[in-house]
Amino acid sequence: MVSSAIAGRFGNALVDVVLGPKGTTPERAVAGLRSFDEVVQSDKALREVLATPAVSAAKKQNIVKKLADMLALETPIRNFLLVLTRHRRIASLGQIIAVFEKALDSRLGFAHAEVKSAMELTEAEKAALAAELERLSGSKVKAVFTIQPELIGGATAQLGSKVYDGSVRGQLDVLRSRLALNTFSENRVG
Repeated sequence: MVSSAIAGRFGNALVDVVLGPKGTTPERAVAGLRSFDEVVQSDKALREVLATPAVSAAKKQNIVKKLADMLALETPIRNFLLVLTRHRRIASLGQIIAVFEKALDSRLGFAHAEVKSAMELTEAEKAALAAELERLSGSKVKAVFTIQPELIGGATAQLGSKVYDGSVRGQLDVLRSRLALNTFSENRVG
């Protein structure tokens, strides 16, 4: 695990490379990084070899090169993984990928939204919600949809620091607050 500042430096540097003249497409970069990370995370022995200081940097670099070849990773991604290995940061790849994706989306003008609904939404409902969030934010939106049954019905959406609550639970909470305020006001007056 690396500090968020270090992950930020590596993630932002990779964005510069990917969007640069000798880069690759953002989709290919993300897919390549994720596929590499999935292979490493799925193999405990491989994870340990890449993380342990007892294994030489040269041996780790050879392993990374072979994996990159096996996955047919593009040159910028392969080189980035080798840089991470050389700087002993390959064990933090998952954290760096998360920073990279967020920074990449930000530079490409995407806003992130987290949408929670009481039940599974249809594709049409998801598209309509995403379109409304794009209208509200003025940006393209990448939405992550999750199910949260305790909402009873409807959905909530968090877009940056703003929360839009269209859930039954939210409406009940507002109603409960109004009733409590009315009861308090009547008791004070009477």
